[in-house]
Amino acid sequence: MMSSGTGSGSRRGGRHRAGPQRDVTLPERRLDDVRIARRVAGDPGGNRRKSLAALAVLVLLILVIGVPALGVWSVFFRSESDVAPGKQVTVEIPEGSGTAAIGGILADAGVIDNASYFRLRARYEDIDEQLRPGVYDLVTGMPYEDVVDRLRNGIPVGYTEVTIPEGFTVTQIAERLEAEVGIPAAEFTAIATTQAASFAAERPYLADVKNGTLEGYLFPKRYRIVEGSTARDVVELMLKQFDTEMATVDLSFAASKNLTKHDVVIIASMIEREAHLATERPLVSSVIYNRLREGMKLQIDATIKYLLPGASPQVTYDNLEIDSPYNTYRYAGLPIGPIASPGLDSLKAAAAPADTKYLFYVLTGQDGSHTFTETYAEFLRAKNK
Repeated sequence: MMSSGTGSGSRRGGRHRAGPQRDVTLPERRLDDVRIARRVAGDPGGNRRKSLAALAVLVLLILVIGVPALGVWSVFFRSESDVAPGKQVTVEIPEGSGTAAIGGILADAGVIDNASYFRLRARYEDIDEQLRPGVYDLVTGMPYEDVVDRLRNGIPVGYTEVTIPEGFTVTQIAERLEAEVGIPAAEFTAIATTQAASFAAERPYLADVKNGTLEGYLFPKRYRIVEGSTARDVVELMLKQFDTEMATVDLSFAASKNLTKHDVVIIASMIEREAHLATERPLVSSVIYNRLREGMKLQIDATIKYLLPGASPQVTYDNLEIDSPYNTYRYAGLPIGPIASPGLDSLKAAAAPADTKYLFYVLTGQDGSHTFTETYAEFLRAKNK
C-alpha cells in the first residue's frame, strides 16, 4: 500500500515540480505568442475594434444624454483652425444652402471650429430651415449659439416707413413714394398705369382690367419699404396687401347681382371718394346699386374730379360734358375702372350695401354728412336747404 500510494503521489508531485512549460499545450502556446506579437507590433484589427467601440459609445451618449453629449463629438472631431479667434470676417451664405454647406463655409472662415458639429447640432435642434442667406460680418471663434442667432435673424435691413392714405390715386401714391422713399414717380406710375397684365398670372381678377392700370388695387396702409426696393417691388407689395385684405370681404351678394371683384373695387373707389363718414359708406353703396338696377346714370362727382388736375378740383357744368368712360354723368353703368385706392371699409360696403330705396344724396352737413332721398323732389328740397 505504501508503494502504490508513493507512486501515485510522485506522478502528481512530478507534474507540479516540472514547471508550467511542460503543462502548456501547443495551441495555448501559439495563442500567447500571437498576443505578445500584437502588443509589441500593434494590431490594426484591434485598433479598429476599439474605434468602433468608441463610436458606439458616442452614439449612445447622443441618444441617451442629448445635446450635451454633442460636446463629445466636438472633442473627437475638432478641426484645427489657423485663424486666431476674435478676427472680423465676412461670410456669404448663398441662397438655398443646407446646414452641411453652411457649416463648411463657417468652418473655412474660422467662425466655428467644426463643420460636422455645427451640422449635427443644427439637425438635432431642427433649425435647418431657419438659417437665412446673406452676407454676414462675423467674428472667428464665435460660440455656436451666437452664430445661429445671427443666421436666424438675418441681415439687418434698413427700411423707410410710408403711409398711403385711403382714397389716394396712383399719381398721389407715386408722388409720395418719390418724396419719402426716393422711388422715381415716373417709374412707379409707368408700371402702375400700364402693366396690370404683367401681374395677372397670380391674380386672375386683373384680367377684367381693360385699360392696363392698377388704380384701385394698390392697397392704402402704412408700409415698410426695404432699402433698395424698386418701383415694381412696391407695386407687388401693395398688391399682396390688397389680396390679404380682400380675402376678408364676402363677395356673395355682389356675385348674386352679377358683379365681379373688379366691379366691387370700382364701386368701393367711388364710395371712398364720396363718403366722408364711415356710417354713410353702406348708404352710398346702396344708392349705386339701386341706380344700376334702375338703369340710371350714377352721376357721381368723384368720377369727374378723377379726370381733372389737382388734388381737390371744383366740378363745373362744363366738366360734366367731358367725353370719358370715367364720366358717370355722360355714360350709364360703372366707369371703366376704379378712381382711387379704397380701404377695407369701403370694399366691404361695396360688397354688401345697406338695404334702402335711396336713389339720391346731397352733401348737407358741415361734418361731411349727406342727406339721402328716394325721390328727386326730396333731393331738390334737401339741396335747396
